[in-house]
Amino acid sequence: MAAADFNYNTDGYEGDAGEDGKSQDGSETLPFIDESPTMSPQLCAPQGPDGETVLPTPLLAGGDIEKGLEMKRLVLSGFLASEEIYINQLEALLLPMRPLKATATTSQPVLTIQQVETIFYKIQDIFEIHKEFYDALLPSIQQWDEKVTVGHLFQKLASQLGVYKAFVDNYKVALETAEKCSQANSQFQKISENLKVKGPKDSKVCTTTSSMEALLYKPIDRVTRSTLVLHDLLKHTPKDHPDFPLLQDALRISQNFLSSINEEIDPRRTAVTTPKGEARQLVKDGFLVEVSESSRKLRHVFLFTDLLLCAKMKKTAVGRHQQYECKWYIPLADLTFQTLDDSDACPSIQVLPEHEIEEMKIKISVLKNEIQKEKKAPKGQSRVERLRKKMNEQESWLLLHSPTIPFRIHNKHGKSYLFLLSSDYERSEWRESIQKLQKKDLQSCVLSSVELQVLTSSCFKLRTVHNIPVTGNKDDEETPGLYGFLHVIVHSAKGFEQSANLYCTLEVDSFGYFVSKAKTRVFRDTTEPQWNEEFEIELEGSQYLRILCYEKCYDKSMLNKDDNEIVDKIMGKGQVQLDPQTVQSKNWHMDVIEMNGIKVEFSMKFTSRDLSLKRTPSKKQSGVFGVKINVVTKRERSKVPYIVRQCIEEVEKRGIDEVGIYRISGVATDIQALKSAFDTNTKDILVMLSDMDINAIAGTLKLYFRELPEPLLTDRLYPAFMEGIALSDPAAKENCMMHLLRSLPDPNIMTFLTLLEHLKRVAEKEPINKMSLHNLATVFGPTLLRPSESESAKGQHITSASDIWSHDVMAQVQVLLYYLQHPPISYAELKRNTLYFSTDV
Repeated sequence: MAAADFNYNTDGYEGDAGEDGKSQDGSETLPFIDESPTMSPQLCAPQGPDGETVLPTPLLAGGDIEKGLEMKRLVLSGFLASEEIYINQLEALLLPMRPLKATATTSQPVLTIQQVETIFYKIQDIFEIHKEFYDALLPSIQQWDEKVTVGHLFQKLASQLGVYKAFVDNYKVALETAEKCSQANSQFQKISENLKVKGPKDSKVCTTTSSMEALLYKPIDRVTRSTLVLHDLLKHTPKDHPDFPLLQDALRISQNFLSSINEEIDPRRTAVTTPKGEARQLVKDGFLVEVSESSRKLRHVFLFTDLLLCAKMKKTAVGRHQQYECKWYIPLADLTFQTLDDSDACPSIQVLPEHEIEEMKIKISVLKNEIQKEKKAPKGQSRVERLRKKMNEQESWLLLHSPTIPFRIHNKHGKSYLFLLSSDYERSEWRESIQKLQKKDLQSCVLSSVELQVLTSSCFKLRTVHNIPVTGNKDDEETPGLYGFLHVIVHSAKGFEQSANLYCTLEVDSFGYFVSKAKTRVFRDTTEPQWNEEFEIELEGSQYLRILCYEKCYDKSMLNKDDNEIVDKIMGKGQVQLDPQTVQSKNWHMDVIEMNGIKVEFSMKFTSRDLSLKRTPSKKQSGVFGVKINVVTKRERSKVPYIVRQCIEEVEKRGIDEVGIYRISGVATDIQALKSAFDTNTKDILVMLSDMDINAIAGTLKLYFRELPEPLLTDRLYPAFMEGIALSDPAAKENCMMHLLRSLPDPNIMTFLTLLEHLKRVAEKEPINKMSLHNLATVFGPTLLRPSESESAKGQHITSASDIWSHDVMAQVQVLLYYLQHPPISYAELKRNTLYFSTDV
C-alpha cells in the first residue's frame, strides 16, 4: 500500500509544543493517539513556513550550560523510560508471531505464512534497532557527566528510518489482514485482542492488556516522538558540544523522512446559495455568531428600520467588489424574543472546554510577540505578513468560539434563530434597539427576490462595522491595551424611579470579547444604593470598562432553563475607555457613568503588571502576609500555613458552588480586614470567616500567595519550570516536572499539593461554579510562579507589558495546569524519587 493513502501533517514546527501537543503557532506536532488505530496516522515534519528545515536554537549561554546539561539529562531520562515501554510493546507483538509462524506449516494452521509476514512486517527489525539503541543509551544516563555523548546513537537511529518507511507503506494492508483474519478465525481474534505488555522495571504495574491493532500503531507514533525529542535535546545542548552537529544531522534525517512520505490533502468545500435583497435605512449592524445547523457561523447582522437581515460575506475573485449574501431576514413586525416556555425549540448551545479557548489565546500572544520581533529584524517584512495571516486566522477562531451568552429571536410565522454573544451588555443593546423600532407602527412585509437582492447589495455601502474585530484589521499605531491590575470602587447610584434590590457588575474586554470580573452586593429596597465597594480586576490587553446595573429578581418562577440566561433585569449600562494617561496616575480617578437616566459614581486607578510583579517582604516577622512560608510553618508547627488551611476549608464549606469563585473579585475592605485578623492572630478569626462574603475569603487566599516574599514555586526554580513545560516529549516533560516539584522545600511542596487537591475539588463543580481547571490555573498560575526581579531585569525577551503577559504569564498558567491535570501526586511517592508515567507512549 502506497504512503499516499495516508494523511501526514507537515505543518511548521515553530515554538514548543503546548499542553495539547500542538505547537504555539497552531500546527500539530504530536498527534493524540486514539487507541483505535484505523485512524489515518499523522506524522509531523518540522519545517518553516517556506518549507525550509527549522532547527531549534540552543537556549544556553555562559553559566546556563550546567543548567542546560541537567535539562538534557532529564529529557534523555524521560525518553529512555518511554523507550523501555515502546520495546515492551514491540515484544508483546512478537510473542504471538513465533508460534503463529510455527503452526503455519502444520496441518492446522491459524494463519498462513503470508498472513503472518504481512501482519508482523518489519516488527522484528524495528525491535532489534530500538533494543540496541536502549542498551547503548542506558549506561550513558546512569553514569552521567558533562563529557557524556549520545549524538552518535540518535544519528544511527535516524539512519535506520528506512525500516520505518517499509513498515508505514505496509501498515494499512497489515491492519486489513489482521481484521480479516480475526473475523475468519476465533482463535486469532482471541490472541489479537489480549496481548500482554510488560510494565516498566520500576513500575508497580506488572502487565497491561492491549489489542494488536493498538500496538501496530505504536511505530507510526514513535517517529514523531523521536523527532520532538531531538528538538528538546538540541535546545539544551551547547553549540560547541560534540553532540550538537550529530543531533542536528539526526533531526535533518528525521525531517526529510517525514517530508518524503507526506501527501497533502486539501479539502475544498463550497457553499453557494441564491442571494436576494432591497434598500432601507440602516439603524445598527455588527458581527454576531449564529448557531446554524449545529455549528457556529460568523454573520454580519443588519438592523433596518423595519427588518433584521442576517448576511455573510461572499467570496469573490481577486480585485472584484466584495458582496454579501442574505442567509435570512425577519420583518420586525413578525419578530419576537424567546420566551421561557419555548426555549426547547431552539438549537442547543455548543460550548468548547475553557482550556481550548485559553490555549488559543496563548498561541495568539506568542504570534504577536514574534511579529514585534520580526518588525525590528532586517528583511523581516515578508515573514511578518505570513505571521499576521496566521494570527488573523487564530483570532477569527477565537471570535467564533468564545461567545456563550444566548440571544434568541424568532419569526412568529416561522423559524427560530440563535446567536451567541460575548456579554450581557451586547445582548441588551441589540434587544433594546429592536424593541425601540417595534414601538412604531410596523407592517409585515415579504420581499421579492429582486428586492432582497438590492437590499443585500446595499449592505456593503451602508455598513458601519467594516471589519471583524481582530488585530490584523487594526492600525499598528492603535493602543495595545492595558496589562496589569485595575482597582475600581463602585460608590453609589442615583436616578431610580422606584425602590428596588440593586447591584452592579463590572466587565472588561480581553482578546476581542468582554468578561464579567466583579459584582457588588445587592442593596435592598432603595432608590439610592451606596455600595462603596472596591475591586481589583486583572487586565489582559483591556481597553474598556463596562458597568451594568441590575435589579435582582428573587421570584423563582422566573428562572430560565438556560444556565447562561440572566433573569435579573438590566436597569442601565455604560462603558468607559481605559485611557492609560488617566488611569496610570498614582491617585484615584473619580468618574460618573450615565445610563438611561441613572448615574453610577465610581473611582479607578491602575497598577501595571511589571510593578505588580514586585514583592515587598514584611518587616514584621510576627504576621503571615509577606513572611517566608518556612518561617510561618515553623512558628505554627504545621506543615501547611493555618491561613491556607482555613480559607480552603471555608471555600469548600460554602463557596464551592459559587459562580466564578476565585475569578470574581471580593470587596477590598473585607479582604484587608481578614488580612489584618490573620496577621494579628485574632481569636475571632473563625467567626469572621463564617460571616464574611465568600469571594473576600477567596481573595484573601490569593493575596496571601501574591504577597509571599518569594513565590511558592521559588525564584531559584522559575527558569527550570519555564523550560520543563516547554518540552515536547511527554515522558521527558513528566520526568522534569516531577523532579522540579521534588526539589522544592518541604513547606512549599506540602502547601502546593494541598492547594492542588483543593482546586481540583473546585473544578469538579464546574457545571455549577463555571470554574474549570484552566480557569483556576489562569487565576493562580501567575501568583504561584513569577520571575524574580533579577529575572525580569535581564529583559531577554521582554520589551513591553504585553510581552510579559504572553511569554511569562501564559507559561505560568501552563505549569499549574500541568499539575492540575495530572493524576493525584502524593508527598510520599514524590519523595521516593520515582519516575511518574501518566502518558502512554
